[in-house]
Amino acid sequence: MQYDVVVIGSGPGGYVAAIRCAQLGMKTALIEKYSTLGGTCLNVGCIPSKAMLDSSEHYYNATHTFKEHGIDVKDVQANLKQMIARKAGVVKQTCDGIVYLMKKNKIDVHTGVGSFLDKNTIKVTAADGSVKELKTTKTIIATGSKPSTLPTVPVDKKRIITSTEALEMTEIPKHMVVIGGGVIGMELGSVYARLGSKITVIEYFDSLIPSMDKALGKELQKVLKSHLGFEFLFQHKVTGATVKGKEVTVTAEDKEGKTVEVKADYVLVSTGRKAYTEGLGLEALGIQVDERGRIPVDAHLQTAVPNIFAIGDVVQGAMLAHKAEEEGVFVAEYMAGQKPHINYNLIPGVVYTWPEVAAVGYTEEQLKQQGVAYKVGNFPFKASGRARASMDTDGFVKVLADKATDEILGVHMIGPRVADMIAEAVVAMEYRASAEDISRMSHAHPTFTESFKEACLAATENRAIHI
Repeated sequence: MQYDVVVIGSGPGGYVAAIRCAQLGMKTALIEKYSTLGGTCLNVGCIPSKAMLDSSEHYYNATHTFKEHGIDVKDVQANLKQMIARKAGVVKQTCDGIVYLMKKNKIDVHTGVGSFLDKNTIKVTAADGSVKELKTTKTIIATGSKPSTLPTVPVDKKRIITSTEALEMTEIPKHMVVIGGGVIGMELGSVYARLGSKITVIEYFDSLIPSMDKALGKELQKVLKSHLGFEFLFQHKVTGATVKGKEVTVTAEDKEGKTVEVKADYVLVSTGRKAYTEGLGLEALGIQVDERGRIPVDAHLQTAVPNIFAIGDVVQGAMLAHKAEEEGVFVAEYMAGQKPHINYNLIPGVVYTWPEVAAVGYTEEQLKQQGVAYKVGNFPFKASGRARASMDTDGFVKVLADKATDEILGVHMIGPRVADMIAEAVVAMEYRASAEDISRMSHAHPTFTESFKEACLAATENRAIHI
């Protein structure tokens, strides 16, 4: 079997790369070790977690906000089994859609573990042990990532779990300890807090979502504590976890070195993810991974072997599905002789809690560190008519603009539907818009997006109208 390009891994990076290669006329194959396509994102990541977040938000609203809206309901029960079943249906439908796209684009799918015999030959080993070889001119590695764990916290997948097991729970935890205050921990912690679990977050750093603008983490902490009863232990280093029956005891050290114990019935380890390159046979090619297990690539996402490329979670940068997609398209077009580009500063980040959190561009901390003169515009959702109408008044929009040129340098939002709103900021910054440009554009009233316009007005000579 001879191909122009073989893609290893069928996640958002891999399947999108394969489709774009096929669109550009390349004979393309896709290798996936699991029986379903879609990788982590579709099977045990973005899609199932959003399904669970949506179901749990409906339940929370039924028990907390319906009465205020004039909707009287009785005996509302959380049916976790049905939530999990609905989530599984969403996943299946989405994964089946990828199978359809492969057929539509005439992409051959080979199920098994792909490993290099040499730079033009890939062995595919199926689950039953059968082996076949593919010949290829070029290869794209898109094998993604897996949950990273702590050496002091042994994951048993029963009481000490990762995000994968958290999406397949058979009971609602009474008390769940979440190790790590990042995106995954806050999203899955929110799911179970809405269903009635007590959530205790243990975070090594001094704030939530530490990679984002500090103001966002501060506001998210406030909302999760007041609405969902989250408890937080910041600047604590987890030193161990032991299971006895149905109880887990987590030990941690605070910044003074004092030991703290927390007991719970479940512990979710959400300390990030690490590149997955096991079994690829990179040593056969002389490709060395870096200290974090990632594959080094150049500006064209080309490895040390010129006909082999790597994208997504296995290379440097944010571990985001949409970043992987952009890189998949980039590599396909570069292979075809085009001149694509990616502005990594303009890849948005989103946390799907409620309120949602979204950001693009530089944080205020980064601008200070770089010595850039900037100005800030803030607008709170409590001043938004649309937010008041839907009882979603938590959060704000923060715009950072260059002090001299007024160019928008960063946009940071926490509030209702900001996961969708951030796209306007991405478009604006892609075209190097100024805060003045946005403030001159008509935004439909009443909408949540007016808050972005108002924040831009606030950044432009403090001209916000509605506050």
